[in-house]
Amino acid sequence: MPVFTEFAASSRELRVLPSFDPPLPRLSPPFTRSNDPEKYEVVVVGAGPAGLMLNLLLARYGLSDDSLLCIDAKPGTLKSGQADGLQPRTLEVLKSLGISDEIINDGCHMEEVAFWNPSDDKEKVIERTSIVPDVAVPARFQHEVTIHQGRIERILETDLLRYSKRGVQRNTKLLNVKIDEAGDAEFPVVAEIEADGVRRTVRSKHLVGADGAHSVVRRCMNLELVGESMDHIWGVVDLVIDTDFPDIRRHCAIHSPAGSVMVIPRERIATGDYLTRLYVQVPKETAPEDDQQPVDGMGSQSKEDARARRSKVTQESIFRHAAEAFKPYYIRPKTEGAIDWWAAYQIGQRVTNHFAVKDSRGVSRVFIAGDACHTHSPKAGQGMNVSMMDSYNLAWKLVHSLHGLTPDSAVPGRPDAIVDTYHFERHTIAQQLIDFDRAYSSMFSGKIGPSEDGVEGLTHDQFLKVFSTGNGFTSGCGIEYPDGLIVDKVLDDKNPITGTDYLAGVLRPGRRLLDVRCKRHADGNRRHLQDDFLSTGRFRILCLTSSDLLDPKGVSAHTLTTLGSTVLPRFPPSSIEQVVIHPRLSRTFMWNDLPSEVKKHSEMKFHNGYELDDVYKIYGVDGSQGALAVIRPDGYVGVVAALDDVRRVERYLEGCLRTV
Repeated sequence: MPVFTEFAASSRELRVLPSFDPPLPRLSPPFTRSNDPEKYEVVVVGAGPAGLMLNLLLARYGLSDDSLLCIDAKPGTLKSGQADGLQPRTLEVLKSLGISDEIINDGCHMEEVAFWNPSDDKEKVIERTSIVPDVAVPARFQHEVTIHQGRIERILETDLLRYSKRGVQRNTKLLNVKIDEAGDAEFPVVAEIEADGVRRTVRSKHLVGADGAHSVVRRCMNLELVGESMDHIWGVVDLVIDTDFPDIRRHCAIHSPAGSVMVIPRERIATGDYLTRLYVQVPKETAPEDDQQPVDGMGSQSKEDARARRSKVTQESIFRHAAEAFKPYYIRPKTEGAIDWWAAYQIGQRVTNHFAVKDSRGVSRVFIAGDACHTHSPKAGQGMNVSMMDSYNLAWKLVHSLHGLTPDSAVPGRPDAIVDTYHFERHTIAQQLIDFDRAYSSMFSGKIGPSEDGVEGLTHDQFLKVFSTGNGFTSGCGIEYPDGLIVDKVLDDKNPITGTDYLAGVLRPGRRLLDVRCKRHADGNRRHLQDDFLSTGRFRILCLTSSDLLDPKGVSAHTLTTLGSTVLPRFPPSSIEQVVIHPRLSRTFMWNDLPSEVKKHSEMKFHNGYELDDVYKIYGVDGSQGALAVIRPDGYVGVVAALDDVRRVERYLEGCLRTV
């Protein structure tokens, strides 16, 4: 006989959703897929890190299987080789998606970098000259993590299946893609695909090529990778290693008289052993065939010569060069079959001039991301990271446009200025990457000390300086988007920010919001502020209130009241969230001492800004004055304003979001 009465609210079923964050609101008409012809809002080509990241974000933000199709020619995730390192900024993004734990727990943390250079003692041959932090800029994760790319793909794809029943459609090749407005102006992108020998045609509003350096999408859109290849040839090998070299479990840059080697410690594998990756410079003395001698008249190797030398690289030759570079230490595979993967490559830096192709009306229809639009050496550990950040930049803009959340999306068929910022922002970063990689690769491929002909070569201090100054870029934490529609850098006499140490956290439009530790007012929870800025596709207003917060007639109270009662209601519901920080105050307080809008909009996003980290000092804000900032859905600061300049915040949001 029951002794209680049970009642379950209909909303209880929402508790078992894959995420606490609902999809973005949709103002545009709901999408219903047609099967004759087969139509989608977005087709993603490629399921490497860039394609999987994009597909996962689009699904999380609200695109269903009816709306979104991802295809890949491979039967499954990568089994060996290729990228292996995640930088601090990428780890922050994965943390914001709730999928970083396995990577951080099981990956190899690279905390330090050891530099080895030629020794004056000829018996030593090489010696350690310094050990420096691998990540020398403030970040939530003060290290890189190395872990197999296939495992990262599997983690992304597993999470995708929480939002998509189909997941990735594999064993499916893209044969051709074109823009055909005459056939259907609303779904003008026509892709011919083949799965298990069966060809079919699909139409979409947009198509994204994340299909690698040999991109079919790029070729079909007549886009070219522009740049050059250097004549440096490198071999790369993953193996379980046996060596007496003392720093084999550290990230190492070795410049020896015999050549250069980079050591990348890798993760523990199923056998209980630990992998190591070696990048080994192949000397120029590895000559091409007689009929492939230099042809430029200057005695330097031509591109054809470099390709010929690359084709002659073998697993045995890589180890022979490595053994010479490591002397007097020995290095060899631990056991037979200890080699997991090897390859040879020629250093090249290339980038396409356009990351998007438009239709006749100027609407961006076809995009490329990742290796499809930029290639470079693996020395700076950027390939997979920059590729995934391309997708992170594009995803929210594309969904905002499709959902009718951007100002331009109110009129179907109009070019969307928000979407167009993808090329503007990411091409800028790609070009910076190419320039940095060219300098870094050249220096890494050079020799430390005088050469055999007595000419002074690269010094250790010079190489260390390039490594250190480039750390903000390589970590991803120093990336800065240029001034534009969604980055407002204009300063006026009301600028509330003091200081210019942006890497250390001083607020600056175009830079990512640095993580700080704070204490939540409602429950005393000690937390990371970035955990209030999860990757849900939403804008956030960060309000750093001033010391007059408890004054009902003060600037803080007026600003919070205006934001909560006037500004937020003007935009689509749940498209903007508010995070509030308070400085040191004269007394303790209760909720009824604050404007009611604080509890209404920010009850669990209202924090003490001094008890753990000094948030105001880190962000360059005077606690007696306060400040406002709008943080974009990708975690970058869009605009900074004085605490009383609510209108500036409102104008910025009006340029990003449709009003209701």
